[in-house]
Amino acid sequence: MSEDELDVELEARLAEQEEFEPPAAFVDQANVTDESIYEEFDENWPEAWERAAALLDWEEDYDQVLEDGDAPFYEWFTGGSLNASVNAVDRHLDERGDEVAIEWIGEPGGVRSITYRELYHEVNEFAAALRDLGVEEDDVVTMYMPMIPELPIAMLACARIGAPHSVVFAGFSAEALATRMESANSSFLVTADGYYRRGDALDHISKAEEGLGTLEDPEAVDTVVVDRLGEELDHDLGPGQHDYDDLVAKHEGTEVEPVTRDAEDMLFLMYTSGTTGKPKGVKHTTGGYLSYVTWTSHAVLDVKPEDNYWCAADIGWITGHSYIVYGPLSLGTTSVMYEGTPDYPEKDRLWEIVDEYDVTQLYTAPTAIRSFMKWGTEYPDRHDLSSLRLLGTVGEPINPRAWKWYYQHIGDEECPIVDTWWQTETGGMMITTLPAIGNMKPGSAGPPLPGISADIVDIRGDPIGAGEAGYLVVNKPWPGMLRTLYKNDQRFINEYWDEYSNADADEWVYFPEDGAKLDEDGYITILGRVDDVVNVSGHRLGTMEIESAIVGVEGVAEAAVVGADHEVKGEVVYAYVITEEGVTDQEGLRQEILGAVEDRIGPIARPEGVVFTPELPKTRSGKIMRRLLEDIANDDELGDTSTLRNPEIVEDIQRTVSGD
Repeated sequence: MSEDELDVELEARLAEQEEFEPPAAFVDQANVTDESIYEEFDENWPEAWERAAALLDWEEDYDQVLEDGDAPFYEWFTGGSLNASVNAVDRHLDERGDEVAIEWIGEPGGVRSITYRELYHEVNEFAAALRDLGVEEDDVVTMYMPMIPELPIAMLACARIGAPHSVVFAGFSAEALATRMESANSSFLVTADGYYRRGDALDHISKAEEGLGTLEDPEAVDTVVVDRLGEELDHDLGPGQHDYDDLVAKHEGTEVEPVTRDAEDMLFLMYTSGTTGKPKGVKHTTGGYLSYVTWTSHAVLDVKPEDNYWCAADIGWITGHSYIVYGPLSLGTTSVMYEGTPDYPEKDRLWEIVDEYDVTQLYTAPTAIRSFMKWGTEYPDRHDLSSLRLLGTVGEPINPRAWKWYYQHIGDEECPIVDTWWQTETGGMMITTLPAIGNMKPGSAGPPLPGISADIVDIRGDPIGAGEAGYLVVNKPWPGMLRTLYKNDQRFINEYWDEYSNADADEWVYFPEDGAKLDEDGYITILGRVDDVVNVSGHRLGTMEIESAIVGVEGVAEAAVVGADHEVKGEVVYAYVITEEGVTDQEGLRQEILGAVEDRIGPIARPEGVVFTPELPKTRSGKIMRRLLEDIANDDELGDTSTLRNPEIVEDIQRTVSGD
């Protein structure tokens, strides 16, 4: 039988197979292999979470694992104190000091292999520089940076001096930066002059300066600028701007005593889209969050100190915080960082890196995997991927076909795949298989992790049977959970706890606003968002924030934004727009709308389609029926229109979209 015939036969077998056992070679060396861990957590909850805390070094032992007297404002490991920077760097110096902590690969070809000892010195030097600038304990430092080593260094420097950081994704707009800085009351910014993307040097500092210029008092902000582009960008430091290299050089050799932080002290803020137009500041604390991401890195990603582990996300999102920086470095491993894109200079760039650096784990998004599939197997086939031991997916559900392609062509059927469900708010993974325990089911994330109590319920909150679709809820707190929304406790309750909780009975249920279904083995399949959020390439974007940008364009009277299915990105943005009377240049207005969304939020939120319509489908009470707009965008069969006050508009919009 020829090689091509063998491939066809293998594809056919995998297409029919619905469950996959963990590879024996992986099980033999895995960090967690005893399935009794589930029973241990069930019988000894919440004390069983001490196994997560035990992975860290504590300055003062905690008195209590969980304090639930003021639910849903839960507290973990109360009475304990520690420092995140010490746990990620200092404690590895004796045994791992000369081993690589961060293996950074720049897009144009530059590389940096930063050992734990080198990381220790630069974190200390920048921590001293921040203190010189006036950063004090509990001051929020904003970071608006690309994927360069100075970003995790700055995060760890802040953690060292007890200053929470707030990282803003570099692809976000100037206005998005300003909004987040104002919300966090942040008067310190760390940014870069620019970065590389597909061979081009991109000016980033101008965008940062534009955002700062809109603040109420821009002169009150101290800005540290990393010189990434050198002579490729002519940028002179302005008032309030400081050169990163000069600051670090000034404090060369300085060692900063780490600030002791209470377990419940804030480690960082991360702003995420919500169902209103205003981003919400998710607050994560030091003890619970750090314990949780370290434990899940150990148990789910099977991270060991000797690994070359690669999470191919951006640190501007929660995935990068948890599984590029804090989790892996707390375990003393080598964390790979890549500045560029998977398709530059060629479509085999990721596989070239896996081959060259002997990557042992690859954790990436289904969006990327669908792109790899589309490009074809010739690109991974060029490289030796045998160093890979585990594969993971994050950000959105992965369909069975993409899962099997990943399993076959990247993992060579020798790597377990962990399909992980979690959110910015959860801090770390919540639903997935433990890779050495239990079978994998393509398309299904898996059971809740040990210690996580999750159900699928109906609209009344009653558990539903296997095979039925419902709403995912989490019934017990967990260490990595958000503590509140920054300076907005009531919104925290409204957004996450109101739907299914019974406050009078002190029964609190976390509702992540995802639909899901359960099978007979307790595996959970995530069906997608049920709130007004679009998941573009695994990144959650609030529809209200996009609608607000569109309505701000002169000539727009009203807008409704929905998500539409996309083969590669998972979902894309569709905007339905009502114009003001007298507007005739729809094409010109379309371009203004696209530009406004990019300016306010960033290119990632750019609508795939802008549909002009004289009306929007609304209920008799005036609520926009976005479900019907989603059906139109996806060319699905329309649902019930009998409750609309204007049912005829649905067919009109449908004809406009189809071009009839």
